[in-house]
Amino acid sequence: MNLYIARPLYIDKIKPFIGKSLIKVLTGQRRVGKSSLLMQVRDIILEGEPETNIIYINKELSEFSSISDSGSLFEYVSANSGPKGKVALFIDEVQEIESFEKVLRDLVTRNNFDIYCTGSNARLLSGELATFLSGRYIEIKVFGLSYNEFMMFHKLPDSADSFMSYMKFGGLPYLINLEMDSRIVSEYLSSIYNTILLKDVVARFNVRNVKFLENLVAFLAGNVGSIVSAKKISDFLKSQKINISTQVVIDYLGYLETSFLISRVKRTGIEGKRVFEIGEKYYFEDIGIRNTIAGFAATDYNKILENIVYLHLRMAGYSVTVGKDGEKEIDFIASRSGEKIYVQVTYLLASRETIDREFGNLLEIPDNFPKYVVTMDDMHETTTFKGINRLHVRDFCQMIV
Repeated sequence: MNLYIARPLYIDKIKPFIGKSLIKVLTGQRRVGKSSLLMQVRDIILEGEPETNIIYINKELSEFSSISDSGSLFEYVSANSGPKGKVALFIDEVQEIESFEKVLRDLVTRNNFDIYCTGSNARLLSGELATFLSGRYIEIKVFGLSYNEFMMFHKLPDSADSFMSYMKFGGLPYLINLEMDSRIVSEYLSSIYNTILLKDVVARFNVRNVKFLENLVAFLAGNVGSIVSAKKISDFLKSQKINISTQVVIDYLGYLETSFLISRVKRTGIEGKRVFEIGEKYYFEDIGIRNTIAGFAATDYNKILENIVYLHLRMAGYSVTVGKDGEKEIDFIASRSGEKIYVQVTYLLASRETIDREFGNLLEIPDNFPKYVVTMDDMHETTTFKGINRLHVRDFCQMIV
């Protein structure tokens, strides 16, 4: 009996590389379902080639605590791989093994090894793997559940109530095992947040000012979708008699991004001609964790909605920037395989000023790529205005894939 629910969104990305001499690396925040995906891949391999020798190392289990560096990793793999035949090696949370890349570099050159890893640290790729395994790995970024997956996992219909639950609780897969009660879910999400903060940030980067780190996360949670710069944060703190240098703010923001707690989105000119060096937007990789930190209030619906749309675009494989020219702003410019879409997000089109702003900025873009205004207005069909698509967010999260 399978202990997981299949996620074709990711399995379809992994399948073309099964059996190939490439290290398949699944990266993402803790508890987004990377381990379950490894189990799904394992079962696919065994279904096709039952004689494959499976080696599974999960660094979150105490039974594998003795595998701490490249030497002990190589010794364990050698002892369990046998003299010949195909070997599928799975390593969960590989960044917990010091110098793991030395062993993977050796094994990937052997024709009989099929290697899969997960990691909860973005520097896994920018550092160790990129340096030692250039051209030998493929990254698959894993997110929490999309809205479609949320409905499937929780066996819910597409409805206003279902989407509100998604907005409030987020997409961590384990929530299907809990009663969807605010207090119960909040306790679970708080435990995940604390693990990320203490283990993936404080311990890994030797952070000394933990109180400031917590305050920084709270600031980001309250300012989702707002242009933020390290200097502005530092200046604000100085106004509060807290002397934190701009460089420390930059470092801490980097640590939080590396741990996949937050995601940084750069600004570009609306026509993509330049990149702004100062000021980005930050979104949370799980909206439920954001709500646990900052609260879930109707006054924040616009921020939460923007965060959800950003996550959906990333899940759909788009690279995303924020468009900014003077006072004009486009929430998201999303690019994928040479195609581009422009997206404005607003909770409700409640006033003429809001309508003029959201549609007006899009109308001034001279190209013919698709343009969307995404809202939670009570509407049941897609409408257009001068070629711009107006979509309910539930439809957007099911159509843009």
